[in-house]
Parts: sequence; structure tokens; C-alpha cells
Amino acid sequence: MEKPKLRSQAPLRSQSWFGPKDKDGFIHRSWMRGLPPDAFDGRPVIGICNTWSELTPCNAHFRELAQNVKNGVWEAGGLPLEFPVTSLGETNIRPTAAMLRNLVSMDVEESIRGNPIDGVVLLTGCDKTVPSLVMGAASCDVPAIVISGGPMLNGRYRGEAIGSGTVVWRFSEAVKAGTMTQQEFLDAETCMSRSAGHCMTMGTASTMACMVESLGLSLPGNAAIPAPDSRRGVMAHLSGRRIVEMVHEDLRISKILTRKAFQNAIRANAAIGGSTNAVIHLIAFAGRVGVPLTLEDWDKYGRDVKTILDIQPSGRFLMEEFYYAGGLPAVLWKLAQQGQLDEDALTVNGKTMGENVKDAPNWDKEVIRDYDKALVESGGIAVLRGNLCPDGAVLKPSAASPHLMKHRGRAVVFESIEHYKERIEDPSLEIDENSVMVLKYCGPRGYPGMAEVGNMGLPAKVLAKGITDMVRISDARMSGTAYGTVVLHVCPEAALGSPLALVREGDWIELDVEARRLHLDVSDAELARRRAEWKAPEPAMKGGYQSLFVEHVMQADKGADFDFLVGCRGHAVPRESH
Repeated sequence: MEKPKLRSQAPLRSQSWFGPKDKDGFIHRSWMRGLPPDAFDGRPVIGICNTWSELTPCNAHFRELAQNVKNGVWEAGGLPLEFPVTSLGETNIRPTAAMLRNLVSMDVEESIRGNPIDGVVLLTGCDKTVPSLVMGAASCDVPAIVISGGPMLNGRYRGEAIGSGTVVWRFSEAVKAGTMTQQEFLDAETCMSRSAGHCMTMGTASTMACMVESLGLSLPGNAAIPAPDSRRGVMAHLSGRRIVEMVHEDLRISKILTRKAFQNAIRANAAIGGSTNAVIHLIAFAGRVGVPLTLEDWDKYGRDVKTILDIQPSGRFLMEEFYYAGGLPAVLWKLAQQGQLDEDALTVNGKTMGENVKDAPNWDKEVIRDYDKALVESGGIAVLRGNLCPDGAVLKPSAASPHLMKHRGRAVVFESIEHYKERIEDPSLEIDENSVMVLKYCGPRGYPGMAEVGNMGLPAKVLAKGITDMVRISDARMSGTAYGTVVLHVCPEAALGSPLALVREGDWIELDVEARRLHLDVSDAELARRRAEWKAPEPAMKGGYQSLFVEHVMQADKGADFDFLVGCRGHAVPRESH
């Protein structure tokens, strides 16, 4: 085994475990069976944080991907050691994977800090695996690089390209409208997910893969390579090589996650029509490294950016076409040409963002549009204010209906997701396309975990009229694969006795996206009277992790992180264990 050419001056963390010639060093080295003595000669120990699980189909190929990373680490003179953390799959976890994001971030943080790890490779795929791993690594501030698992192959059904998640919402509505049979709906099931990998629409998983690349946390081109493509394995291999160099250079995550990096990511999210979930996750990232980031920043830096990626759910194409067209570097280069990218931001390969994306080719101008032929003129996340959302709410313009962006209608109120399911198909329910659907108690504390239920399905009697969208408002989240004029993340949430909790059937609500306004047309005196009558709901569960979550989770505008997890606790070597 060739001894690495060390460039770092300070002793590596791992040498506190493997370096001493005393009893403790003996214990740490001897238990690492199967490794030759010179594996402990001072070379960087690279942790490979793996979110593989058979319960998370999106990440089902991560064992092979981890081996690709290991090959790169060995080649670069490092010692790769793989470790597991809880895998968060949106496909199966209830009540919502978001409730476990903070828990897994603690798992990651303590696994890194408590072990002889000098740098870490984060294997991410399904939605919440990305933020949980980045948050945990950020709180340790070690050199870290992200390798995404990649999107699955495009779905195909009866000659049509169908996008994961997005088609579920669309086909489900079609069944209720009577334009698709139940059997046709079931036939489409096996046609949507054709390989390992996360959603191939611009859902939250694809969005977060783009976010880590635009933040500079992954090698250029990482975000869009399909999971089964051999180039995904090559990317993992190269990431394994690069993390060893990053350790020698002491290129820690805090040097990457700067204010300018977050501004780049906000603009990138607007350009790709990314998920509203990115708002919560990036604010949480920023909180871990001490970078100020607010809802106002999302409006300030994203509002004047055009959506130029024509991809579902906002557009037509899927992630395969995005990759073949040039991937995220092509989008970022277009932003740079418009003066909407901070090209000086540092990235994990040691180069600036400008150096990485300069002259990136665009091979398909239908998929990645020219700036003067944008899909949406103002693509950034719209941050709304008003007496219904004193601390803000968000809406995704690229997925909304233009005719509903300014709307006034009477509220149809659902006190819980169960109440919605009970009422929505009741023939006597007074609801039409002009109504405003309001869902309560689905926020961080109320659900708990802030589930993706904000994009409530429309009632069949409205769908039967050919209506496909209505204004919907809640303190919940929406899947990045979903679409519609949906107001989300209302803060404060209903479980805190906020104005949202006080909305009643028939109240008038005004939405004006251009003016960034969401208003409940009820007097302050009436709201005060209602608040005096309001009673907090009983928690879904007493004791256990859910109680910890409800007691310590912050609101969506603060990233829904735990109050005690904000900040960086560093990677100082803990006390000896023996």
C-alpha cells in the first residue's frame, strides 16, 4: 500500500485514535480487522455515510455506489470506512419523513464526531436524505462532499413519458373526474418506476441534488446523471478521490456554505422550477453554519430569475432529458451570463463556480430554454405576507395557474387531513372552483412533521367541470412533484393558535401573488374573539421522539430545525473511551 503524499500540516483527527502506541491505540487498531498495519500510517480516514435501505427504493443501488467511492479513496491514498445512518424514504415512512430529518442529522453528526473520520462522503438520494446528511456534516464542519444517487429512468405509459409523483397526482384526479378508469390507473403503476433512483421529475430529490451542486457541495454535473448510467459510478469514484485531497487542503464545509453560495442556490432553484421544500432545507443548512438566511432572501434573489428548465411538474420533460441537454452546469452558465450567479463562490473541487460552469454547453434548447424564451418570467419562490401568515408563507409560481395568482374566494375549511378526506367527496359540500380550500394542523407541530398534504385533491364535482386547479392554503408542505396554486408553510402554524387556526367556513380570503399578499378578510376584533375560544389540539403521541420533536421544532420560516441543533459544534476529538 503506497504511503500518501501528505500536504496537510496539522495532525489528522483519525490519528488521535490510530496514532498512539499505547493501550488505547492498540485497542483502536487491533479491532479494525483485515487492514494491514500501514493503513494507520497517517493517511486520511474517509467516512462514507450510506443511506442504503431496502425500505428506501430510491437508494437501493447505494451499495455499489459506495464501492465506487471506496475505489477512489484508495487510489488517492485514503482509508475508506463505510457507516450506515437511518435512511429516509418518502415512499414508505409515516407520518412523514420530514419528522425524522432532524433525528438523522443528529445520527450523522454524532457518527462523524465520535469516530476517527477526517472527511466524509455523503451518499444522498431520496428527499430527506440530502438535508439530514448535509445538516449533520455542517454541524461538525469537516471536509465533506455529496454524491447523489441520481434520478430513475423516465417512466413510460402507453407511449407517454410519465414523471414519478407528478403523474400520480394527475392520474388520481383523472380517475375522480371519470376520464381514466381504475384499471388504467393501476396499469400505470408498474410503468412509472423503471429503475433504482429518486424521482425523475423536478421533485424535492432532484431539486436538492441541484441545490447541493449549486451550493458547491458536489462535483460539477452530479445532480442530473441517471442512477443506472455508468457515469454515476464514475462520479462517485471521482468524489472518492477528491475528498482525500479536500482533507489535505482542509477544505471544510463551512468554507463552501457561504452567503454567496446560498444566493446562487436560490437563483438556481428559480431557474429550474425547484421544489418549495428547498426553502426549509436551505434555511436549516444556513442555521448550522451560522450564515443568515431568511424567507426575504428567497424573494430578493429569486424573484427576477426566469424559469428556463422545461421539466415536470412545471414543464414537459424529465431528468434524463435534462442530463442529456447539459445538466445543471448549462443552467448555471446561463445565469452567469445574466449576471445572476456569483462566480467567485468556492466549490468542493477547489475551483470557483464560475470556473466550473464557464461555457457549459446546452445540447437541447427545448429542455434548457434560452433566457428570452423562458417557461416562466418570474420563477423564484413567492414569499407571501398578510394577516393570515404574519411570519410568511410560500407559493411556487412555475407550478401555479396564472389566472389564480390574484384571487378572492370563500374558505372551505378542513380542520385536519382526516376531516378533508371525510368531506371532500360529500355531495352536499358547498364548494366550487372559486372557493379557497384551507387545511389546518398539518405544520411541524400539528401533524407532526409537516407532511406533504398541502396539494389537496380537488372534489370530483369540480373536476367533472374540467377544472384542474383551485387556490389551496395550509401550514403543510407539498411534494416537489406536485403542482397547482398552492400556498404552503403558513407561519405560524395552526397548532400554535395562529390566524390560520381561526379561519372559519365562508370567510373571504384574498391572494395576490404579485403584491405578495395573503389576507383573511376578518376584523382584528373578531379574530381576537375567536382566539379566546380556541383550544390547542391534543398531541398525536405522548412520549418518545414525537414529543421531543413537537417540543423543540422551530417553524418553517426558521427551517423547521430543532432549536438545540442550530449552530456548528465542530469536530474536536472527544475524550478517550477507555
